[in-house]
Amino acid sequence: MKRRFLVMLLIGFWCFGLSPLPSVAQSVPEQMALAKEYLRQSEYQKAEVLLRQLVEQDVQFGLVYPDYLKTLLALRNYKEADKLVKRAQKKFPSVPQYDIDEGKVLQASGNGAAAEKKWAQVVQSTTPENVYGIAAGFQQADQMEYVEQAYLKARQISGSEKTFAPQLMQLYAYQRKTEALIEEVLRQIKNDGVPLNFAQNMLQNALRDDASLTLLEQKLMDAVQANPDDTDVAELLIWTLLQRKDFGPALLQARALDRRTQGGGGRVLALADISLRNKDFETAIEGYTYLQQQYPNGDLYPVARQRVIKAREEQVKNTFPLNYEKIKLLAQDYEKLLQELGRHERTAEVLKELGELQAFYLDNQAQAVQNLQEVIAMPRAQPNVVAEAKLALADVYLLRGEPWESTLLYSQVEKSHKEQPLGHEAKLRNARLSYYKGDFELAQSHLDILKLATSREIANDALDLSLLIIDNTGLDTSAVALKEYAAIDFLVFQHKFPEALTALDSLLVKYPGHSLTDEIYFRKAELLQQTGKFEEAAQNLQKIIENPKYDILSDDALFLLAQLNEENLKQPEKAQELYNQLLVKHPGSVFVAEARKRLRKLRGDRV
Repeated sequence: MKRRFLVMLLIGFWCFGLSPLPSVAQSVPEQMALAKEYLRQSEYQKAEVLLRQLVEQDVQFGLVYPDYLKTLLALRNYKEADKLVKRAQKKFPSVPQYDIDEGKVLQASGNGAAAEKKWAQVVQSTTPENVYGIAAGFQQADQMEYVEQAYLKARQISGSEKTFAPQLMQLYAYQRKTEALIEEVLRQIKNDGVPLNFAQNMLQNALRDDASLTLLEQKLMDAVQANPDDTDVAELLIWTLLQRKDFGPALLQARALDRRTQGGGGRVLALADISLRNKDFETAIEGYTYLQQQYPNGDLYPVARQRVIKAREEQVKNTFPLNYEKIKLLAQDYEKLLQELGRHERTAEVLKELGELQAFYLDNQAQAVQNLQEVIAMPRAQPNVVAEAKLALADVYLLRGEPWESTLLYSQVEKSHKEQPLGHEAKLRNARLSYYKGDFELAQSHLDILKLATSREIANDALDLSLLIIDNTGLDTSAVALKEYAAIDFLVFQHKFPEALTALDSLLVKYPGHSLTDEIYFRKAELLQQTGKFEEAAQNLQKIIENPKYDILSDDALFLLAQLNEENLKQPEKAQELYNQLLVKHPGSVFVAEARKRLRKLRGDRV
């Protein structure tokens, strides 16, 4: 009977919202769990009843204290909160957390001046030994200014500016104190306080806008001018310029550093390669030329000789209309280089480049096949170069109307370079081959895999082609138009530009208002640009930009139109307007970084 009476009594307590006697009803862990649940639901009155009882038990004090203080402050019971903190200070006089909490209570009760005075006293008590606890306490109190002061006080006592550098950097990054972060990074780089890559990672994560990078560049430029022999600062400046895609100024710094340190040219080669990949051909050519002149007898000389021709080749291919006389001269340069260095595994890449020029630009497929097969047969040639030669040879077979030979070679590279960029490139070319043939289902099976490729460029290309197929082979769309468009894409692959333009115009007439219309206009613009008809190209791009239905290609069209106005139509003001439009309308576009760089150049900003 007594047991039943007790149960009924407890039920009565719950029904009326009262807390049962903890000693009778619940264990301490159960009471703590219930109190935390009340706190989670902001039911502070109920939590206070439980926590007031628990905190009286000395063995539970440290466990209950944080939640009880939070509860009392939420209830604005500052008198009890002050008593709680004083009790904690008496029990644990050497723990600075409770002094910080005293400041929290004072601030919450409206006595901000007294709180600041208390916190200042805590900062003055900081030592290198207790700083981590004090910093954690201030951070928990959301007083980040005092976290900084504590670390700076501990640094002062330690007598070394290197101490607590990572903590201060992370703090400034968290607070978005850009200038303070930059100053701290510079201080540590100059004093060898942190590794260079740590500083780069910290800056990369924290400085995301153009203004911050500009400030960093200016500070570093001043530091380099003040102390040209500080290698780490110069390295950080080069890194910063690369983040902004300012390859020309980066090369200037890399060459100066290479000369000062007798660095052997490695930095300059790496920077020239990055410039080439980013289509800054002038900078790439300048970098490779420097290496030839500075190290005529070094190991980098033949590499630079080959890559400077490659850079000029890419420059010619991307300058419209195409100048076939210059392409012939490039082929002659490759042949001279082979005569000078010989035909062997170390010049296999030169032979491959020559073969590609002969096949696609000089209408000499027979010689191209011979040169590419020679590379593939070289027993000691680098596997990647052999794979690239196979891909090029497969493309030549496709030009010659032998798709079966092409797919065999693509598949060989897929197998030999599985889960590598070249293997993914081979799979992408196999997908394009199926697309050209109108076998969209097979193409899509390849593309679904490639969307997850580690190379962003290959993944993006795969996604673009996949979307083109999906958008134009759905339930409500006949695939007939896409098959005709794919056949035109094959004409483009064969460099039969006039035939492709005529076919695109026919497609617009044959399928008015089709979902392919924006793709057709964009493809026409690209071909018209390559054939030197810049005004017509701009007109086709304008049709995409002005029609909201063509939103998918809007950023592509804006960027290409801005580029046309900058480089071909010589209208810099219009180009600036279009680049700005791209940045505002498409802040997530892949063209944003390049657009910002070009905009700075057009405005004449310091770079």
